[in-house]
Amino acid sequence: MASCWPEMPSLGPYGVPNKTSRDYAQHERSMKVSSNTQPVVLSAVEGVVSCFSQSLAKEEIQGLAMIRESWRLFLLFFFFLIHSGDAWSQEHGSDLVQRGQYIFSLAGGCACHTVPKGTFNAGARAFPIPLGKVYSTNITQDKETGLGSWTDQQIQDAIVKGIRRDGRNIIPVMPYEAYSGMAEEDLKALIAYLKTLKPVKKATPELENRAPLTRSLGIPTYLKIFGSFSNSPAQAPKSGIERGQYLVEHVSLCGDCHTPRNFIGVPNRSLYLAGARAKTSPLGEDIPNITPDKETGIGDWKREDIAELLLTGTKPDLDNVQGLMAEVIQGAPHGFKDMRREDALAIADYLKSIPAIKNKIK
Repeated sequence: MASCWPEMPSLGPYGVPNKTSRDYAQHERSMKVSSNTQPVVLSAVEGVVSCFSQSLAKEEIQGLAMIRESWRLFLLFFFFLIHSGDAWSQEHGSDLVQRGQYIFSLAGGCACHTVPKGTFNAGARAFPIPLGKVYSTNITQDKETGLGSWTDQQIQDAIVKGIRRDGRNIIPVMPYEAYSGMAEEDLKALIAYLKTLKPVKKATPELENRAPLTRSLGIPTYLKIFGSFSNSPAQAPKSGIERGQYLVEHVSLCGDCHTPRNFIGVPNRSLYLAGARAKTSPLGEDIPNITPDKETGIGDWKREDIAELLLTGTKPDLDNVQGLMAEVIQGAPHGFKDMRREDALAIADYLKSIPAIKNKIK
């Protein structure tokens, strides 16, 4: 293989070409370089410099090429990581919203925040309270009249603590005491879903109340005496009667309508799920007894019958439910109709496990 180094004679000390021993000895004695050796030395030096320069140039070019290739691979890897992270985040966020939509369905589509035949989730539904009337709020993402400018924490505080964004108490017609037992994972998912609701500009009517200091004094006093908050578990029960109890008490809130209240709205725990007459129900409707009492409740119903009613609104006698129950099942885009059958059966199993209470409503 050809070398870039020029051919040159064998050099001795001081760059003098090797000749004979006599010549070498003479050179040593005189310490002079013959003039005819200068071109040879200069040629050798120029060859070394040229070869070194060419080698250095090749190494630099190869090094720059390797650096460019390394950066290209690094940037490709970096963009791959970003894309993968975004895709994972979107997929994870989408999963969270889907789970939140399911929790929203289990909560009856939050039907209380929709006026019958009105715009979904825009609030303004009236609820009677002692000496007045209160209206449900707009829970869409409208920034002025809804939740659009609320943080996740502010929405959570409203759901489980009954505290508005401005720090005022929410009247406990909103069942935040029951929601306080909702699992953290379900609450987080629900909030994620609420933040996807299409904005609808609709102001909530002002509280109608003839009693002074209701929010500032009345609500704190009521909660201090009658309030019943729960500790929120990290995760919800997954199956069985425990799952059914969790849904009944903290998500679907069956007791909020099926348990009678006194004149100031305190639930009568001795008649838990035993039904409520129009005068003591939230919307002035007769609410049936759903305990296992065979005469006045649903003691003769099979678990499949209960599940079927929750999913379709159809009773064992093929009659259909009416009123607010019909709304939470089928009257909203998401409701009990979207409940998984295993969850409907879990609720049925729990309802069949509670004490039977004789309480005739009709």
